[in-house]
Order: sequence, then C-alpha cells, then structure tokens
Amino acid sequence: MSKKGEGISEEKAKRIAVGATVAGVLLIIFLVVILIIQFVTIGVANSKKEQLNDLIDEYEQSIEQGERDLNWYKNGEGLYWYARRNGFK
Repeated sequence: MSKKGEGISEEKAKRIAVGATVAGVLLIIFLVVILIIQFVTIGVANSKKEQLNDLIDEYEQSIEQGERDLNWYKNGEGLYWYARRNGFK
C-alpha cells in the first residue's frame, strides 16, 4: 500500500501514459473517420448539384425551343405548314 505523499509509482505512470496514448490514437481514428464521411457527403452533394444543373440547362433549352415553336405556329406560315403536315388542305 502506498502511503500518503509518496507520489505516483513508476508502474502507475506507465499505465497512465499507455492509457493516454490509446485514448489519443482512438480520438485521431474517430476524427479521421468523421473527416472521410464528410468528404464523401460533400462529393455526393456536388454530384447531385451537377446533375440538377444539367437538368436545369436541359429544361431551359426545351423551354426556349418551345417558345420558338410557339411563336412560329402563332404566325400564319407556321399554322399553314402544321395543317399541311397533318393532312388539312
């Protein structure tokens, strides 16, 4: 038994050092895992953002093409050719 005022024995100091080292290594591994998860999440979000931007561009082109077609059909010539194409005389 240790008496009051003797301090920490060498064996206890080694145990504390080993425990602190293990705790530090586990903390570093935990932080690295969290960092990897965050990078994967950011990559997925950027990929989805890119897909959505491509869809927006595609829809904008469709709208633009549709407006041109609508304007063409609104004037007389467009209606004439539409009617001819569908068998009207």
